[in-house]
Amino acid sequence: MKISEVIRKRRSVRSFDGTQLREKDAMAIMKFAEKAENPYGIPVTWKLLDAGKYGLSSPVIVGTDTFIAGKMRRVRYAEEAFGYSFEKIVLFAESIGVGTTWIAGTMNRDAFERAMEVAEGEVMPCVSPVGYAAKKMSFRETMMRKGIKADSRNGFEELFFDGSFNTPLTEEKAGALKGALEAVRLAPSAVNRQPWRVVVSGDKAHFYKKQSKGFVSADGWDIQKIDIGIALCHFELAANESGIDVTLETADPALPSGDDTHYVASCVLK
Repeated sequence: MKISEVIRKRRSVRSFDGTQLREKDAMAIMKFAEKAENPYGIPVTWKLLDAGKYGLSSPVIVGTDTFIAGKMRRVRYAEEAFGYSFEKIVLFAESIGVGTTWIAGTMNRDAFERAMEVAEGEVMPCVSPVGYAAKKMSFRETMMRKGIKADSRNGFEELFFDGSFNTPLTEEKAGALKGALEAVRLAPSAVNRQPWRVVVSGDKAHFYKKQSKGFVSADGWDIQKIDIGIALCHFELAANESGIDVTLETADPALPSGDDTHYVASCVLK
């Protein structure tokens, strides 16, 4: 299956069918995770965790006892790197028929961090249940999806811009980048806020974060930077599928933007 098809097909799964994760799928996911690098070169340690063994729980998940979690050193660009690497794993899981959903807050975090043996200076940003989607969503999941409008996305011209933030980018003008940008538009994000904004200028796509209130902790950890990492992952994978090579740089082009819109990274296109 093409990565663009996987991105379009995937949805967050919170209701699972109760089937134990098959060993071959568990092995495939972990083998893939070991190689799920990110353009920042920041390593992430991944583990599959048994909920019963470690006393793990999430009030929004039913029907599976298996989770995947990652930990890493808390360094500059950790959020973006984690989002990029974890989304690669999420998309791989989807490609082999395994459901997932990003969880950052709705879990007993202390238990998960103990299970991951998170040391001083390390962070465990998010986890995901892994399993097989139930035929029918739970009532709670249905209401959650309605609450965050999970099946809707902002329009192309609301998210992407041509040369500057003054000129929206149309699908027609996007040309060869249309598929990669559409993959960004469809990316998951915390409560579906879709914080990414992209300015295409020459051979570069500059990624910005439109900050929402309540997503930055007192110590500076920014959940929406994880969302930007997810968007960068989608962009690069879909661009590669279209025959476009992408390298990442963090040289701020200093484009005028709103007070709530901040530069994150640029994709150089070849």
